[in-house]
Amino acid sequence: MARAIWSGSLSFGLVNIPVKLFGAVSPKDVRFHMLHDADGGRIRLRRFCEVEDREVPYEHVVKGFEVGANRYVTVTREELEAYDPKATRTIEIHDFVELAGIDPVFFESTYYLVPERSAAKAYRLLGQAMRRAGKVGIATAVLRTRESLCCVRPSGEEALALSTMNRADEIVPASSLELPEAGGQPSERELAMAEQLVASLAGPFDPERYPDLRRQRILELVERKAEGQAIEAPQPEAGPAQVVSLADALAASLAAARGGGKAAGAGGEEERAAARPARAARRSAPPQAARTVASKRPRKRRA
Repeated sequence: MARAIWSGSLSFGLVNIPVKLFGAVSPKDVRFHMLHDADGGRIRLRRFCEVEDREVPYEHVVKGFEVGANRYVTVTREELEAYDPKATRTIEIHDFVELAGIDPVFFESTYYLVPERSAAKAYRLLGQAMRRAGKVGIATAVLRTRESLCCVRPSGEEALALSTMNRADEIVPASSLELPEAGGQPSERELAMAEQLVASLAGPFDPERYPDLRRQRILELVERKAEGQAIEAPQPEAGPAQVVSLADALAASLAAARGGGKAAGAGGEEERAAARPARAARRSAPPQAARTVASKRPRKRRA
């Protein structure tokens, strides 16, 4: 059962909807511990003072902002807490805008908003109104002592989602990039072939078609090593074929798409279909691996 990470209310105008916030994403990264190669012991990171050459207890660690070479301004926890925004426990919608008008670069993390039972009608009212208007809400909320800019939007047929957003001054504008100066323009034939290629590859978004093959292979490697199997290094994959010209690349890509395949170097569906989806769901090494490492550790004798 998922646990709420925040509770408060969602407001627009004078309407307040008691809601709870639940995580919408469960990262599946393969995480490893750092171990000593000689005995399998855990490697721990410690707070170490470079001046006194010794470990420092947490209660004597302060925050410092670098203002010059080896020059810092220290700030206490009490000073920082004085600037924390007031925890209003309210997600306040300020404006309604079109979702297409928001560049995806603004979005950070996404959560689900779930109403209290008594607020189900108001919750559905807001969702249906946004769906009919084709709008999403821009809001602010205090989450984890920080005021976050948020986007409240319909998700699925009934739910509302909340995505935290980057601020305007945090976005690197594309105009600041050193892009190549305008060179040769594509010909009408090249543009027509590119449009045909886009049309031939167009379809509804299906995230199941794009599994994390690297994560699956790493989990398989860990499981096989835990079972004591001999591991051989995989053969390097062949790189994409050399392209003579843009027109040739487009023509070859179109031929492959019309034939139901993929252009060279794009990756095959057979490889993805052969992946094991059950193992993709595992977030860490199987229990056998933990026991294998633990068995190598020498037991400490009590004095």
